[in-house]
Amino acid sequence: MAVLLATLAAVVYGVADYCGGRASRSASSTTVTFWAEAAGILLLLVVMPIAGDPLPGGADLWWGVATGAAASVGLVCFYRALSSGAMTVVAPLTAVVSAVIPVAVGLAQGERPSATTLLGCVAAALAIALVSGAGGHPAVRPSAGVLTLAVVAGVGFALVFIFLDAASAEAGMWPVAVARVASLPMIASAGFAMRTSLRLPRSIWLLVLVGGLFDLTANLLYLESTGHGMLAVVAVLTALYPVTTVTLAFVLDHERLTRPQTLGLVLAVSALILVGLGETGGHGDEAQATPNAIRSASATIP
Repeated sequence: MAVLLATLAAVVYGVADYCGGRASRSASSTTVTFWAEAAGILLLLVVMPIAGDPLPGGADLWWGVATGAAASVGLVCFYRALSSGAMTVVAPLTAVVSAVIPVAVGLAQGERPSATTLLGCVAAALAIALVSGAGGHPAVRPSAGVLTLAVVAGVGFALVFIFLDAASAEAGMWPVAVARVASLPMIASAGFAMRTSLRLPRSIWLLVLVGGLFDLTANLLYLESTGHGMLAVVAVLTALYPVTTVTLAFVLDHERLTRPQTLGLVLAVSALILVGLGETGGHGDEAQATPNAIRSASATIP
């Protein structure tokens, strides 16, 4: 179940990032992020009453606030980097960073995936690197500033993965909901400080709406996957979202794919198969029994 949910999260994240990146070519990334987050809140107003999740304790709410802060920084930097037009480089670079940090945290907490699962994780990391154009010649070469934004975005997304995993399973959708509500004033404040207008051109409203709804859906899928699998595994699988982003950029924007990128797409499928075999082989459940150090520590937060 964890493999399926994390894979779906990656696909949905990829669509959201493509929409956000395209929209950021016509408006400020801060403006796009603000309205995308607002769109997600509208969906939550519909879904939360149906789910009926009880209000969790203070620790889970604080993890939601922390998630909102990390997501705000990550999305603003990511959309701005994507607006450069080098989606086939920016998205995977961000993904590499967002995958490596949670894996290190998961292993440090004592998670021990099976050998097959670890092989799949290594294959996934290599796939992300190849899709990023490593060893190839991407059509658009991003500047050092754009690459820096991509790395900062990766750190922000990595923290989102870690913070959502730290929330208790009983919290339901609340961490994601709190993250969305907390992010709006943060993004608005950043826009005010940079004297950025929050007015959005009509031509990109649909892109922003779809991006916001898909991003929220991906967050919920990822949150659910953390309850069924290890952080070191679900974070890597979710970080495969560039496969979707790059595929859309190739099909819709006619960005060229190099041979390494094509090999990376194939390797990504192989990684999913390896992780799936490793998790269904019985080793994943044993490793999942290892306590989550962050989650245990959060129980002491009032």
